[in-house]
Amino acid sequence: MTPTRKQRRLFITDCEGPISKNDNAYELTEHFIPSGGGFFTLISKYDDVQADIVKRRGYKAGDTLRLILPFLKVYGATNEKMKKFSTEHILLVSGAKETLRFVIGLMSTFIVSTSYEQYMRALCDVLDFPFENVHCTKLDLDKYKVDNEEAEKLRRFRDEIAAMPMIRIPADATSIDDLFPRDRETVKRLDEIFWEELSSMECGKMLEEVNPVGGYEKARAVQHIVEGTDSSLSESSYLGDSITDVQPFRMVKERGGLTVSFNGNSYAVREAEIAVLSEHTIITSVLAEVFCHLGREGVIELVKEWGQPALRKYCSSTLQSRMHRLYPKNLPQVEVVTSTNRERLIEESTAFRKTVRGEAVGGLG
Repeated sequence: MTPTRKQRRLFITDCEGPISKNDNAYELTEHFIPSGGGFFTLISKYDDVQADIVKRRGYKAGDTLRLILPFLKVYGATNEKMKKFSTEHILLVSGAKETLRFVIGLMSTFIVSTSYEQYMRALCDVLDFPFENVHCTKLDLDKYKVDNEEAEKLRRFRDEIAAMPMIRIPADATSIDDLFPRDRETVKRLDEIFWEELSSMECGKMLEEVNPVGGYEKARAVQHIVEGTDSSLSESSYLGDSITDVQPFRMVKERGGLTVSFNGNSYAVREAEIAVLSEHTIITSVLAEVFCHLGREGVIELVKEWGQPALRKYCSSTLQSRMHRLYPKNLPQVEVVTSTNRERLIEESTAFRKTVRGEAVGGLG
C-alpha cells in the first residue's frame, strides 16, 4: 500500500531542550572534572567561536563533546559510570513522556541528538522510546588509554583552561577580529592546546575518532531518516533549541518543512519559523497534531491565530481539554518568527530558557 501524505509526515526532534532539561555533557564535566562547570562553559564558548565565527574546516557545532573527552577520561569517566550518572540525573521537560507517546501515535517519530549514546540509552529507558529511532554521538570511552605522562599533561591543561577568562562573543561578531583582544588570546591558546599539543598525543585519537552529531551531522541524520522512511523534507517537522540545530533548521526550512524553536537560544530562534516559549511539552503535541493533519501551512495558520478559538478550530477535543486544564486562562507564548519580531523573540526566548533549564545550562550555545 502506498503511504498517504499524512502517513509519510515525520516528527524529528532534538533531545536536550525540547524533551529534557539536561545538558548531559555539561553535567558529566561538572561531575567528573574539578571546576568542571566553568571548564565546560569556556570550551562551549570556544565551540561557538569555531563553528559560527571562525568556521574552522571540518569543525561543527557540538564538537565540544569531543574536546572534553580526554579530560573526562583522565578524571575517571567510563562507559558504565557515564550511563549510571545519566540514569540518575535525567530531568524531563514537563509532559515529555506523554507528548512522545502521543506523537508516535500520529506519525513516525525520531530523536536527533548531539548527546552521548550513554545518555540517550538511559533516556530511552525512561521514556520507553525505541533507541533504533535515535541518532546520537557514538562513544566507547573505555577503548582509549591514557598513560601517566599524558595524564599529567592533561591535568596541567585543565588547570590552565580553568584559569582562563570566559570568552565573550559580541552579538554582531562575524570574524575572529571582532572579538575582544583578551578573548582572541584565549582562542589562540585553546587552538594550540587542542589542535597542536593534544592532537599529537595518543589521547588525541578521541578528537579524531569521535564524531558528535551536531551541525551538519544533524542535518545528515535528518536526511538519512527522510530517505529511510520514503518521505521528504517538505513532509518533515524539526524541533530544536541551539546552535547544533542551525543546519537541520536551514535544510528543512529550505525544502518546505516545518521548523520550530522550543525555548531556543539566539541561534535557534534566528533560524526557525516558529518560536515556542513553554515549560510544558503539550505545545509540541498541539503543533505535531496540526502538522500531521494539515501540514506546515496548517501550523502556520494556527500560530498566526494563536488563542483558545484557534485551538477549537484546529485541534482535537482531546488536546483542547488537556490545554484547558493546563492553561485555563493564558496560553504559553507561540509566535511565527518574522523580521520585525525576531530580535524581541531572541531576547525573550533566551531569558525564558534559563528559567526552565537553569542559568548555567540555559546560557550555553
